[in-house]
Amino acid sequence: MKIALVDSGIGLLPAAAAVRRARPDADLVLSSDPGGMPWGPRSTRDIADRALACARAAAALGPDALIVACNTASVHALPALRAELEPALPVIGTVPAVKPAATGGGPVAVWATPATTGSPYQQRLIADFADGVDVTEVPCHGLADAVERADEAAIDAAVRAAAALTPPGVRSLVLGCTHYELVGARIRQAVLSAGGREPVLFGSADAVAAQALRRVRDAGPAAALAAGAAPSLVVLHGGERAELTEAALGYLEGRGLAAVSPA
Repeated sequence: MKIALVDSGIGLLPAAAAVRRARPDADLVLSSDPGGMPWGPRSTRDIADRALACARAAAALGPDALIVACNTASVHALPALRAELEPALPVIGTVPAVKPAATGGGPVAVWATPATTGSPYQQRLIADFADGVDVTEVPCHGLADAVERADEAAIDAAVRAAAALTPPGVRSLVLGCTHYELVGARIRQAVLSAGGREPVLFGSADAVAAQALRRVRDAGPAAALAAGAAPSLVVLHGGERAELTEAALGYLEGRGLAAVSPA
Protein backbone atom coordinates (compact mmCIF):
# COMPACT_ATOMS: atom_id res chain seq x y z
CA MET A 1 0.00 0.00 0.00
CA LYS A 2 1.27 3.46 -0.91
CA ILE A 3 -0.30 6.72 0.27
CA ALA A 4 0.69 10.10 -1.16
CA LEU A 5 0.17 13.42 0.59
CA VAL A 6 0.19 16.94 -0.86
CA ASP A 7 0.63 20.26 0.94
CA SER A 8 2.44 23.54 0.45
CA GLY A 9 4.90 22.58 3.20
CA ILE A 10 5.26 20.45 6.30
CA GLY A 11 1.59 20.68 7.21
CA LEU A 12 1.32 17.19 5.69
CA LEU A 13 3.37 15.69 8.55
CA PRO A 14 0.46 15.12 10.99
CA ALA A 15 -1.60 13.21 8.41
CA ALA A 16 1.46 11.24 7.27
CA ALA A 17 2.18 10.30 10.88
CA ALA A 18 -1.47 9.27 11.33
CA VAL A 19 -1.22 6.99 8.29
CA ARG A 20 2.00 5.53 9.68
CA ARG A 21 0.33 4.83 13.06
CA ALA A 22 -2.62 3.13 11.41
CA ARG A 23 -0.60 1.24 8.80
CA PRO A 24 3.08 0.92 9.74
CA ASP A 25 3.60 -1.05 6.53
CA ALA A 26 2.40 1.70 4.20
CA ASP A 27 4.80 3.38 1.79
CA LEU A 28 4.52 7.19 1.88
CA VAL A 29 5.07 9.92 -0.70
CA LEU A 30 5.27 13.47 0.68
CA SER A 31 4.90 16.01 -2.13
CA SER A 32 5.14 19.70 -1.22
CA ASP A 33 5.88 23.10 -2.68
CA PRO A 34 8.24 24.83 -0.22
CA GLY A 35 9.25 27.35 -2.88
CA GLY A 36 5.64 28.50 -3.22
CA MET A 37 4.62 28.29 0.43
CA PRO A 38 2.30 29.69 1.74
CA TRP A 39 -0.56 29.01 -0.65
CA GLY A 40 -3.18 30.94 1.31
CA PRO A 41 -2.55 34.44 -0.14
CA ARG A 42 -2.42 33.15 -3.73
CA SER A 43 -5.23 33.20 -6.27
CA THR A 44 -7.50 30.19 -6.64
CA ARG A 45 -5.98 29.44 -10.06
CA ASP A 46 -2.43 29.61 -8.70
CA ILE A 47 -3.28 27.37 -5.74
CA ALA A 48 -4.93 24.82 -8.03
CA ASP A 49 -1.98 24.85 -10.43
CA ARG A 50 0.53 24.35 -7.62
CA ALA A 51 -1.50 21.61 -5.95
CA LEU A 52 -1.91 19.86 -9.30
CA ALA A 53 1.84 19.99 -9.93
CA CYS A 54 2.53 18.40 -6.53
CA ALA A 55 -0.19 15.80 -7.09
CA ARG A 56 1.07 14.86 -10.56
CA ALA A 57 4.59 14.35 -9.24
CA ALA A 58 3.23 12.09 -6.49
CA ALA A 59 0.85 10.25 -8.84
CA ALA A 60 3.79 9.32 -11.09
CA LEU A 61 5.02 7.07 -8.26
CA GLY A 62 1.86 4.97 -8.30
CA PRO A 63 0.14 5.62 -4.96
CA ASP A 64 -3.13 3.93 -4.03
CA ALA A 65 -4.64 7.15 -2.64
CA LEU A 66 -3.74 10.83 -2.42
CA ILE A 67 -4.44 13.00 0.62
CA VAL A 68 -4.71 16.74 0.11
CA ALA A 69 -3.31 17.54 3.56
CA CYS A 70 -4.03 21.24 3.33
CA ASN A 71 -7.22 23.14 4.11
CA THR A 72 -6.48 25.87 1.56
CA ALA A 73 -5.81 23.40 -1.26
CA SER A 74 -8.88 21.38 -0.32
CA VAL A 75 -11.03 24.50 -0.71
CA HIS A 76 -9.52 25.80 -3.94
CA ALA A 77 -8.03 22.79 -5.76
CA LEU A 78 -10.00 19.67 -4.81
CA PRO A 79 -12.40 19.78 -7.80
CA ALA A 80 -9.49 20.13 -10.24
CA LEU A 81 -7.52 17.34 -8.54
CA ARG A 82 -10.48 14.96 -8.59
CA ALA A 83 -11.37 15.81 -12.18
CA GLU A 84 -7.86 14.88 -13.33
CA LEU A 85 -6.96 11.97 -11.04
CA GLU A 86 -10.15 10.13 -10.12
CA PRO A 87 -11.37 7.44 -10.40
CA ALA A 88 -7.96 5.89 -11.00
CA LEU A 89 -6.52 7.58 -7.91
CA PRO A 90 -8.81 8.36 -4.95
CA VAL A 91 -8.32 11.95 -3.72
CA ILE A 92 -9.15 12.77 -0.11
CA GLY A 93 -9.52 16.37 1.00
CA THR A 94 -9.07 17.92 4.43
CA VAL A 95 -11.92 19.64 6.26
CA PRO A 96 -11.50 21.49 9.56
CA ALA A 97 -13.04 19.45 12.38
CA VAL A 98 -15.88 21.88 13.09
CA LYS A 99 -18.54 19.15 13.18
CA PRO A 100 -16.99 16.93 15.89
CA ALA A 101 -15.92 19.99 17.89
CA ALA A 102 -19.47 21.35 17.94
CA THR A 103 -21.09 18.02 18.76
CA GLY A 104 -20.51 18.49 22.49
CA GLY A 105 -21.82 22.05 22.40
CA GLY A 106 -19.86 25.25 22.80
CA PRO A 107 -18.17 27.49 23.15
CA VAL A 108 -15.91 26.56 20.23
CA ALA A 109 -12.93 28.44 18.80
CA VAL A 110 -11.67 27.89 15.25
CA TRP A 111 -8.02 28.82 14.82
CA ALA A 112 -7.23 29.38 11.15
CA THR A 113 -5.05 31.44 8.84
CA PRO A 114 -6.15 35.04 8.32
CA ALA A 115 -7.14 34.18 4.72
CA THR A 116 -9.47 31.42 5.93
CA THR A 117 -10.91 33.19 8.97
CA GLY A 118 -14.26 34.71 8.06
CA SER A 119 -14.13 33.18 4.57
CA PRO A 120 -17.38 31.96 2.94
CA TYR A 121 -16.01 28.40 3.12
CA GLN A 122 -15.45 28.51 6.89
CA GLN A 123 -18.73 30.35 7.43
CA ARG A 124 -20.56 27.56 5.59
CA LEU A 125 -18.89 24.91 7.74
CA ILE A 126 -19.94 26.71 10.89
CA ALA A 127 -23.50 27.23 9.61
CA ASP A 128 -23.84 23.59 8.51
CA PHE A 129 -22.25 21.85 11.48
CA ALA A 130 -22.32 24.27 14.41
CA ASP A 131 -25.73 25.90 14.10
CA GLY A 132 -26.78 27.19 17.51
CA VAL A 133 -23.28 26.73 18.98
CA ASP A 134 -21.20 29.69 20.14
CA VAL A 135 -18.25 29.75 17.71
CA THR A 136 -15.39 32.27 17.67
CA GLU A 137 -13.17 32.50 14.61
CA VAL A 138 -9.57 33.30 15.59
CA PRO A 139 -7.08 34.53 12.95
CA CYS A 140 -3.58 33.19 13.62
CA HIS A 141 -1.24 35.71 12.06
CA GLY A 142 2.10 34.20 11.05
CA LEU A 143 1.60 30.89 12.85
CA ALA A 144 1.72 28.58 9.82
CA ASP A 145 4.86 30.30 8.51
CA ALA A 146 6.52 30.08 11.93
CA VAL A 147 5.69 26.38 12.19
CA GLU A 148 7.04 25.79 8.68
CA ARG A 149 10.36 27.33 9.72
CA ALA A 150 10.31 25.74 13.20
CA ASP A 151 11.00 29.25 14.49
CA GLU A 152 10.43 28.77 18.22
CA ALA A 153 10.20 32.45 19.14
CA ALA A 154 7.84 33.23 16.27
CA ILE A 155 5.66 30.22 17.10
CA ASP A 156 5.36 31.32 20.73
CA ALA A 157 4.52 34.89 19.73
CA ALA A 158 1.86 33.82 17.20
CA VAL A 159 0.31 31.30 19.59
CA ARG A 160 0.17 33.86 22.43
CA ALA A 161 -1.47 36.41 20.15
CA ALA A 162 -4.13 33.93 19.03
CA ALA A 163 -4.70 32.73 22.59
CA ALA A 164 -5.35 36.33 23.65
CA LEU A 165 -8.17 36.46 21.04
CA THR A 166 -9.69 33.19 22.27
CA PRO A 167 -12.60 33.58 24.73
CA PRO A 168 -11.71 32.13 28.16
CA GLY A 169 -14.72 29.80 28.27
CA VAL A 170 -13.87 27.88 25.09
CA ARG A 171 -14.31 24.12 25.53
CA SER A 172 -13.25 22.94 22.07
CA LEU A 173 -10.60 24.35 19.76
CA VAL A 174 -10.52 23.47 16.07
CA LEU A 175 -7.08 23.47 14.46
CA GLY A 176 -8.12 24.89 11.10
CA CYS A 177 -4.69 24.65 9.47
CA THR A 178 -2.79 21.38 9.24
CA HIS A 179 0.43 23.08 10.35
CA TYR A 180 -1.14 23.87 13.72
CA GLU A 181 -1.39 20.21 14.67
CA LEU A 182 2.41 20.13 14.94
CA VAL A 183 2.23 22.54 17.91
CA GLY A 184 -1.01 21.41 19.51
CA ALA A 185 0.43 21.04 23.00
CA ARG A 186 1.78 24.59 22.88
CA ILE A 187 -1.59 25.91 21.73
CA ARG A 188 -3.37 24.18 24.60
CA GLN A 189 -0.89 25.55 27.12
CA ALA A 190 -1.13 29.08 25.70
CA VAL A 191 -4.92 29.10 26.05
CA LEU A 192 -4.56 27.97 29.66
CA SER A 193 -1.90 30.61 30.35
CA ALA A 194 -4.17 33.30 28.89
CA GLY A 195 -6.72 32.51 31.58
CA GLY A 196 -8.91 30.07 29.69
CA ARG A 197 -9.93 26.52 30.51
CA GLU A 198 -8.01 23.61 29.03
CA PRO A 199 -9.57 23.10 25.59
CA VAL A 200 -10.07 19.85 23.74
CA LEU A 201 -8.20 20.13 20.46
CA PHE A 202 -9.77 18.92 17.22
CA GLY A 203 -7.46 18.31 14.28
CA SER A 204 -8.11 16.56 10.99
CA ALA A 205 -5.09 14.25 10.59
CA ASP A 206 -6.55 11.06 12.07
CA ALA A 207 -9.85 11.41 10.25
CA VAL A 208 -8.31 12.10 6.85
CA ALA A 209 -5.86 9.21 7.26
CA ALA A 210 -8.69 6.86 8.16
CA GLN A 211 -10.71 8.00 5.15
CA ALA A 212 -7.77 7.43 2.82
CA LEU A 213 -7.26 3.93 4.13
CA ARG A 214 -10.98 3.18 3.74
CA ARG A 215 -10.85 4.36 0.14
CA VAL A 216 -7.90 2.06 -0.55
CA ARG A 217 -9.70 -0.90 1.01
CA ASP A 218 -12.85 -0.15 -0.98
CA ALA A 219 -10.81 -0.07 -4.19
CA GLY A 220 -9.48 -3.57 -3.59
CA PRO A 221 -6.62 -5.32 -1.81
CA ALA A 222 -3.37 -3.39 -1.59
CA ALA A 223 -0.07 -4.97 -2.47
CA ALA A 224 1.51 -6.77 0.47
CA LEU A 225 4.86 -5.69 1.85
CA ALA A 226 7.57 -8.19 1.00
CA ALA A 227 8.88 -10.21 3.92
CA GLY A 228 11.67 -8.39 5.70
CA ALA A 229 11.16 -5.18 3.70
CA ALA A 230 10.73 -1.78 5.32
CA PRO A 231 8.10 0.69 4.15
CA SER A 232 9.55 3.44 2.00
CA LEU A 233 9.41 7.22 2.30
CA VAL A 234 9.76 9.49 -0.73
CA VAL A 235 10.00 13.25 -0.24
CA LEU A 236 9.35 15.56 -3.19
CA HIS A 237 9.95 19.31 -3.17
CA GLY A 238 8.55 20.96 -6.27
CA GLY A 239 8.47 17.54 -7.93
CA GLU A 240 12.14 16.81 -7.25
CA ARG A 241 13.49 14.17 -4.89
CA ALA A 242 14.53 15.66 -1.56
CA GLU A 243 14.86 14.83 2.12
CA LEU A 244 12.92 15.89 5.17
CA THR A 245 14.05 19.37 6.10
CA GLU A 246 15.72 20.28 9.36
CA ALA A 247 12.51 22.09 10.31
CA ALA A 248 10.46 18.93 9.67
CA LEU A 249 12.84 16.92 11.83
CA GLY A 250 12.27 19.41 14.64
CA TYR A 251 8.82 17.88 15.17
CA LEU A 252 7.99 14.47 16.60
CA GLU A 253 5.96 13.60 13.51
CA GLY A 254 8.91 14.32 11.23
CA ARG A 255 11.38 12.37 13.34
CA GLY A 256 9.04 9.38 13.35
CA LEU A 257 8.86 9.38 9.57
CA ALA A 258 12.61 9.83 9.26
CA ALA A 259 13.09 6.46 10.95
CA VAL A 260 11.79 4.89 7.73
CA SER A 261 14.32 4.04 5.06
CA PRO A 262 14.15 6.42 2.08
CA ALA A 263 13.03 4.85 -1.17
